Amino acid sequence: MSRQQPEGDRGLNPDDPLAQRLARARAEVAAAEAAVARAEERLRDFSAVALSEDGAVEATVGAQGELTGLRFLHGKYRDMTGTELGAAVVEAVRQGRDRAAQEAVRVFRPLTGPTERVPELSGLDVDWERFLSRHDDAPGRPARPRPSAGSRLRDEIHEDGEHDTEGPQR
Repeated sequence: MSRQQPEGDRGLNPDDPLAQRLARARAEVAAAEAAVARAEERLRDFSAVALSEDGAVEATVGAQGELTGLRFLHGKYRDMTGTELGAAVVEAVRQGRDRAAQEAVRVFRPLTGPTERVPELSGLDVDWERFLSRHDDAPGRPARPRPSAGSRLRDEIHEDGEHDTEGPQR
């Protein structure tokens, strides 16, 4: 009675060094896939919070640089021109995106080097540009899922003890 070989190993003797290397490589690939899944899970709920230099704006950014929250702090926006406020928003979002990118690189970098057990495998080839892309629905890239209605960013200005009952001034 002959022992069945796995589909890709037909003709290889399990005692053959090549078969053993192939088995180690498969185990290493499975371990790498599990490590990637763990890294993705760690980043799934990641967010970075950043303040503009003047402390007027706080931006919260997700792992891929998507803006998930924006707050105007301490009423400082009232004394700012539109250009100043816009610059503060851009600055806070940029800082948040930079922190998110640094975290993604920190989490995935260990997965990109060669392994000790199977040095022939060079590690994962991470497409950093795609992963860290800051553009939604860029040409040639799959569209990212949009947030649900309940999780969309809301344009609210939170002030201590103030309630704006009037609509926007025009």
